[in-house]
Amino acid sequence: MTDARLRQGRASLAFSFFAQGVAFALLVTRIPAVQDRYGISDALLPLFLAAVPVLAGVGSVLTGHMVRRLPPGAVLRWSQPVVLVSLLGVAGGREVWHVAVALGVFGLAVGALDASMNMLGVSLQRAYGRSIMLGFHAAYSLGGIAGASLAWVGAHEDLALLTSYLPPVLVLVPAALAASRWYTTGADGADTGPQHTGPGAAAGTGVPFALLMPLCLVMTFAYIGDSTVSNWSAKYLEDVLGSSEELATVPYNAYMVTTLIGRTVGDLGVRRFGAVAVVRCGTLLAAAGFAVVAMAPGPWAGMAGFTLLGLGLCVIVPQTFAAAGRLAPGQSDAAVARLNVFNYVGFLVGSPLVGALGDAWSYRGAMLVPMVLVLATLVYARSFGSDDARYGGGHERPRVVDVGRGGNEV
Repeated sequence: MTDARLRQGRASLAFSFFAQGVAFALLVTRIPAVQDRYGISDALLPLFLAAVPVLAGVGSVLTGHMVRRLPPGAVLRWSQPVVLVSLLGVAGGREVWHVAVALGVFGLAVGALDASMNMLGVSLQRAYGRSIMLGFHAAYSLGGIAGASLAWVGAHEDLALLTSYLPPVLVLVPAALAASRWYTTGADGADTGPQHTGPGAAAGTGVPFALLMPLCLVMTFAYIGDSTVSNWSAKYLEDVLGSSEELATVPYNAYMVTTLIGRTVGDLGVRRFGAVAVVRCGTLLAAAGFAVVAMAPGPWAGMAGFTLLGLGLCVIVPQTFAAAGRLAPGQSDAAVARLNVFNYVGFLVGSPLVGALGDAWSYRGAMLVPMVLVLATLVYARSFGSDDARYGGGHERPRVVDVGRGGNEV
């Protein structure tokens, strides 16, 4: 019964990651349509887009405080429907302030959602005693591909934003609420169940920042790389490498597919070779991808570089969350919430950094900067090795708290 409950908790959390991938992709791939609907100028649009990760960082910090009184599963249970429903606010408003409020709600809720999902993922990985974190992020990548595909259909058929967003929201909200009843705690005792009545996870505020600093830097560098791909791959192929407009849309899709593949098999690599080796390998692949992009003679070589980037970067972020949980096992929720803020720092820094360097210098040269930053991960790779034996092929017996049965460990 314990093993079955653990599998149910893992499946329900994987669905949450999937739903979040769908929601985020639906928003970011239809930004031009949102801009047209509300008449947002090109000068004002960056302020709207920057506000989302800033508020997400605020939401992540607030979650770190909330889980001292509430279980992370409770935070995830309300934040996921809010994220999904806020998409309807983005699509269905009439005035600029309507979309500003909807995006603000989306940002705050997505910060709480990202933090609480990864808290649960770290907790479940500890319960399993082996690496499973990459699998959750693979579900997110799959959701991103599904969401981008739905957005493409909406754009291709010239559907109104609300018409495009409504069907997935109507499906995902009740499905996420139904799945939330299976949220399961991990071996560190962080209660996440729907019937929890005691205190939340032991997530205090005493996690030394110096302990987390290497992981915070790695998280920032990884998301600078990721935002470079998402924001500049199409422009780079078209303007620098001379591709067609149609071909310029391919690199990000290829990046997402290779991200999904890398995360799907990544847990096996961690169990076989350990987290340190996998992170080092991913770092070298990502750096090689940026180098190929910077030196590409034409669009197909550039596309190969962006594809290689997906295989490399995809393992770093999940392993960073997992490493934070191992470094602060008694306060893993607080560590994950704090670390998650640097997700948004990297996202905020990456796109403007590449754009400024591209305008002032060259876009080929600008691609070398995230390459160097990603390579800095090699300096901090040992931070991923704490208690590594358990996640590189350990065989501990899983433990779980079945909160649906009164919160007793079985």
